[in-house]
Amino acid sequence: MKPETTERIANMGLFELVGHTPMVSILIFSGEHPAAKVSAKAEYLNPGGSLKDRPVARMLLNALKRGELDDDKVILDSSSGNAGIAYAIYGQALGRQVELVIPGNASKERLMRIRAHGAKVILTDPLEGYDEALREVQRRFKASPEKYYFADQYGNKDNWMAHYETTAEEIVTQSPELTHFVGGIGTGGSVTGISRRLKEHNRDITVVVVKPERFPGIEGLKPLGEAGDVVPDILDESSIDETMEISSEAARTMCHRLARGGFFVGQSSGAYMAAVEQILRRDAAANIVTLLNDTGERYISTSLWEE
Repeated sequence: MKPETTERIANMGLFELVGHTPMVSILIFSGEHPAAKVSAKAEYLNPGGSLKDRPVARMLLNALKRGELDDDKVILDSSSGNAGIAYAIYGQALGRQVELVIPGNASKERLMRIRAHGAKVILTDPLEGYDEALREVQRRFKASPEKYYFADQYGNKDNWMAHYETTAEEIVTQSPELTHFVGGIGTGGSVTGISRRLKEHNRDITVVVVKPERFPGIEGLKPLGEAGDVVPDILDESSIDETMEISSEAARTMCHRLARGGFFVGQSSGAYMAAVEQILRRDAAANIVTLLNDTGERYISTSLWEE
């Protein structure tokens, strides 16, 4: 067996580390709401450090099984950063080149991590928002369809299926008595897959989705609602019960509060926890599950951690 073949087989072991994350108790609200229970999936413990490891690993492995990702294809997709890291890691494990279209305002730490794994990064104008990265990746694929395997996390059913079969299944096992789930919309994969499975488990579970303000926004979450917004093809809103508007400042404040409670997480996780606090104000005995999407180290270069 060739040395490089042995190395690739060893790298495939990375896929076995995806998922099976612990459910952790969040105690920062216990003084005000002693009857409530708040828990979160520690998704930052995935190999790539975020929730995005789950769908990216599944999309690439299934593309490989179907013969869509042959040796000559370059993996292509757009990302706000975390999925890009996952593509870079698992693409490298499969021995494939990776090209990623990313908004120019993605944090320095995430761009450095992506490049460290050998992926090529194409930056788009940050003033055009994340939707410009989506439009650019489509342009690139249409110009050279023979060159790329376009993973298309916005339209790939393996995205939401990864969360239906793993993330949600773990939630049901770890916290079967939950009354609420709080999430958000990036590609639509996590909320679609998780909410569908949770409603099968108990149709009375309330699914709350965070809606960020349009500017300055919350990294990883899409501010849908205006004409021209790119709506993810895989997004199923039928299982969403409520949309809750959360400002970037509220998300930032909650990130700092979580840090003092022992959890150093990114802005989207702070936004989810800000929504959790609002739910507790009207239902002090709620049993809420949410996600800690990624780690706070990814945002050191941004204003998130400035005092």
